[in-house]
Amino acid sequence: MGRVASYQTSGRRRSWLGPESTEPQAKQGINAEKDASPTANEAPRMSRNPAEFYRAQPVRDRRIHVMGLGSVGYFIAHSLKGIPNAPPVTLVFHSRNGLKQWEESPKRLQCVTDRDTERREGYDADLALSRSRYHGKEVGSNTGDPFPEGSDGQERPSAESIMYGESTEPINSLILCMKSTHVLSALSSVKHRLHKDSVICFLQNGMGIVEEVSKEIFPDVATRPHYMVGINSHGMHRTDDPFTVVHAGFGAISLGILPNERDREPAPYTPTPKFAAHSSPQPIEPVRPANPSPSAPPVTDSNSTFTTNSRYLLRTLLRTPVLCAAGFSPPDLLQLQLEKLAANCIINPLTVMLDGRNGSILYNYSLTRVIRLLLSEVSLVIRSLPELQYIPNVQQRFDPGRLETVVVGVANRTSDNISSMLADVRAGRQTEIDYINGWIVKKGEEMGVKCFMNFMLMHMVKGKGGFIQMELGEGVPFVEPRLGEEEVMIKDAFGDIPLADVVAGETSTPEEPEKLR
Repeated sequence: MGRVASYQTSGRRRSWLGPESTEPQAKQGINAEKDASPTANEAPRMSRNPAEFYRAQPVRDRRIHVMGLGSVGYFIAHSLKGIPNAPPVTLVFHSRNGLKQWEESPKRLQCVTDRDTERREGYDADLALSRSRYHGKEVGSNTGDPFPEGSDGQERPSAESIMYGESTEPINSLILCMKSTHVLSALSSVKHRLHKDSVICFLQNGMGIVEEVSKEIFPDVATRPHYMVGINSHGMHRTDDPFTVVHAGFGAISLGILPNERDREPAPYTPTPKFAAHSSPQPIEPVRPANPSPSAPPVTDSNSTFTTNSRYLLRTLLRTPVLCAAGFSPPDLLQLQLEKLAANCIINPLTVMLDGRNGSILYNYSLTRVIRLLLSEVSLVIRSLPELQYIPNVQQRFDPGRLETVVVGVANRTSDNISSMLADVRAGRQTEIDYINGWIVKKGEEMGVKCFMNFMLMHMVKGKGGFIQMELGEGVPFVEPRLGEEEVMIKDAFGDIPLADVVAGETSTPEEPEKLR
């Protein structure tokens, strides 16, 4: 019995490592590369054996950089260090204070799961100061020459564009975990370290971030990095310890590598043949849409050749058990993104306007009418997207009735949670409404669909956010008297009160306690 098991195990090893040979492993890699090279009459094809792929195209840099060091960033970095043969992980800080705090700490991350704390060490730290952007443009003295010399029009990193303390080492694998509103500022600080073979993994809510990055940061297709998109459903939050994260809700991460425009122009996806049960053995071919977009190019295959860095980062995330990651094709990942977007278009802005938890939108007749009006616009925009014109079951999957079921299910499961958009509005931070309802409005305008409800709700959220920011900014100015001046006094209904007493909280007067009684 033991011999049989030993023989089967050795057989599996031979099938994984390739054909048997008495030569060293390095020579096997050379032979594998020669065997994998296509002849003149054969089209190039990707090997299904991962060992042959990595022998032919070895990963020269296994290091993974993580930007956006919030709860999600620390959770990803902590998880990557828990796998066998863990890759080197670099934490990229966006401020000098954060880097100083890390240097003064024990330099370890902690993750709390069910009151069980797990500590991981061995991280490297980097600095990349965020660049300020106003009205969609990068401003400040650290942006370099706005009119670079040369006829090619490409912006090159100058001495002013690299701040003191920042690294210039190239980045091959980068994971972005910050909010959508901070992606452009973060990438502006490391764009000189990215090259055409780099891969960037986006883990943000909403849609339109990738297109915005291509337009603002990497306009040149020839030097544009490769993109990977992820959808995170894990729940985590920070604690008082700046380097501790609590894994509160178990979820999954859906990943997909987007085709690079150097290999595939933007076009509708070719559907994958599907088979129906209890019918003919022939695959079901989707019917051509009734009203195809005349401006849409012809359909093309969504499959593309993976680069070494893209495949390495994807396989590293997939073999991290805590993340529960799964890979999807670009059309399937797009549909998963749109489903999550539909839920966010309803729950996030409505909870902001109601100032309540996610469950506050349930069991309310008037709010149900509002939800259905919003979903009618969202459904029409999604079902009109040219990328999904030839994908089967899109009309049924994104029907308003089914989307309402999805929204109610998400709101019911997270009824006691506070949405991230409501937390941002309460704290006076910028929201991601432009990448949620704003994306629906923008896509609707491109396709001639007027989304009045989403447009109104988007600006109501912006208006409430601006109102709260103004209230938070109307604080008492903490100033001190100049030399030779009298003490700063604050006007009050009971008379003049010294500013020092206002700061200390001693603002009561002899008459005030009597009135309170």
